Amino acid sequence: MSDKKIIAVLGSTGAQGGGLVRAILDAPDGPFTVRAITRNASSAKAGQLVERGAEVVEASLEDEDSLRRAFDGAHGAYVVTNFWESMSADVELAQAATAARAVKAAGVAHAVWSTLEDTREVIPVSDQRVPVLQDRYSVPHFDAKAEADAFFRDSGVPTTYLRSTFYWEGFTQGFGPMRGEDGRLVLTLPIGESRLAGIAAEDIGRTAHGVFAAGDDYTGKTVGIAGEHLTGAQYAAAFADALGEPVDHRPLTHDQFRSLGLPAGDELGNMFQFYVEGEHDFVSARDLDLVRTLNPRLQTFRSWLAQHVEAVRPA
Repeated sequence: MSDKKIIAVLGSTGAQGGGLVRAILDAPDGPFTVRAITRNASSAKAGQLVERGAEVVEASLEDEDSLRRAFDGAHGAYVVTNFWESMSADVELAQAATAARAVKAAGVAHAVWSTLEDTREVIPVSDQRVPVLQDRYSVPHFDAKAEADAFFRDSGVPTTYLRSTFYWEGFTQGFGPMRGEDGRLVLTLPIGESRLAGIAAEDIGRTAHGVFAAGDDYTGKTVGIAGEHLTGAQYAAAFADALGEPVDHRPLTHDQFRSLGLPAGDELGNMFQFYVEGEHDFVSARDLDLVRTLNPRLQTFRSWLAQHVEAVRPA
């Protein structure tokens, strides 16, 4: 029987959890074995994990008994929720509470909870410059996760609070350069002259692997992570080099962004306003040297972009 410690991973076929599953599988001589938790163990992605040697179990954040069984016998648990599936802070809170109870009931020794800052500390709901969303939030997908931190604190389970940031994969989903009416490529990222902390999604899971490997060093602590802190002009320069033509950064204002009529436009507009107005504390909370210690493979934006240039190339 293996003496390796089991790390049970929620979201194992998604961006964050998938990165952690692969990080454990990439270290076969390491101290961990992985239990990949998925809602559909018969999916193609789950099958790929089985082929690589992962234990795959089926469970759901809507079914607390299934989660407890999935966590049973595990040393560690990686807990992530996906706001964008339901677009509801209340649903995300309920899922996080369910996960925290299941982690506690299973006797897990170390939980890593994927969370974010409470943006209302920078942009309170009384601030009339931004719309109040879902009755009580400035940026629901941030604020609800911050509220859910209490579920893990109150559970008594030794927990690391892993605060992530903007995924660079967002540049493949509409935030990248677009061709303007004058034919030039334009990056309209609504961050003014501020720095935007960004990270490759794969590196979130890799860094979580480093947190688990550090044992008790980070239990009870908050660890902010990023790959780089870059201005819009620096992002544009990297795009220009990768795409082989000039890219101008012409940042939209937050009001302009919210007025585009995009799905979740108010949510994302408020998020970018938080990134700008809370820039100092947000960036300062993400020590790149520490992240690189936890994850020596941490990618820079340019190294990430070199692998994804075709996905960000505009028509």
